[in-house]
Amino acid sequence: MTLKNKYNNLLNDLKKMERVVIAFSGGVDSTFLLKAATLSGLDDILAVTGQSESLPEQELSFAKEVAGSLNVKHKIIVTKELNNDNYAENPPDRCYYCKKELFTRLSDIASRENYFYVLDGTNADDAYDRRPGRRAGGENGVKSPLLDAGLSKNEIREISKDLGLPTWDKPATPCLSSRFPYGHKITAEGLLRVDRAESFIRGFGIKELRVRSHSNVARIEVHPGDFSKLTENTAREKIVNFLKSLGYEHVTLDLRGFRSGSANEFLKENKE
Repeated sequence: MTLKNKYNNLLNDLKKMERVVIAFSGGVDSTFLLKAATLSGLDDILAVTGQSESLPEQELSFAKEVAGSLNVKHKIIVTKELNNDNYAENPPDRCYYCKKELFTRLSDIASRENYFYVLDGTNADDAYDRRPGRRAGGENGVKSPLLDAGLSKNEIREISKDLGLPTWDKPATPCLSSRFPYGHKITAEGLLRVDRAESFIRGFGIKELRVRSHSNVARIEVHPGDFSKLTENTAREKIVNFLKSLGYEHVTLDLRGFRSGSANEFLKENKE
């Protein structure tokens, strides 16, 4: 099936839903879904963003900006996943408890305000990835139109570029809890520390990075092509001093470079 046919099928499927709540993070997939919904002729659209300690501050601001530019109703709800020990203890299925909190809240909104469906931005690639949160979506009847249309991440980026969306080349921005090894307790203070560390390093012209937090060690992941931006004497000294001011005793640069989902490498190694 051609990309054009996939996209047209998506628009047709969305229009039939009439009134929808969209889980909107401001990322590549949910922004594309929200834009497609506005173009499909849907009767009513409500974008909802879950705000919690695990959401980077700049991502919340970006979500507000994008929703405003698309001229859609946008609601921000405060989620309390950190209050759930099943989440805070950071097990390998942590994402399930986060999505369970979010989708339960969205389903309640849909029921209370007479929306017919709750939608999320799961895409076709996600069907082959480790995504514990998808189970929570199924339990709450959440629909995934991008997955149903067979649209991959690269295809979504391609159409997003054609539509002029600012997210077409945006790096993935998973929640801040993903920066901690499984079994390392998630706290509001720890999340804030990681957010501040990454925001500071981003100021050196780094577009995609992770600060993996191992108790008193900050392990920085950037693409190898960006190593020099961090190891130049002035930058290195500033980064080390700032991260030490946050409470890290050791600051390291991972020579393997940036790897999305590197926390899952431990799970794969132990499974093998």
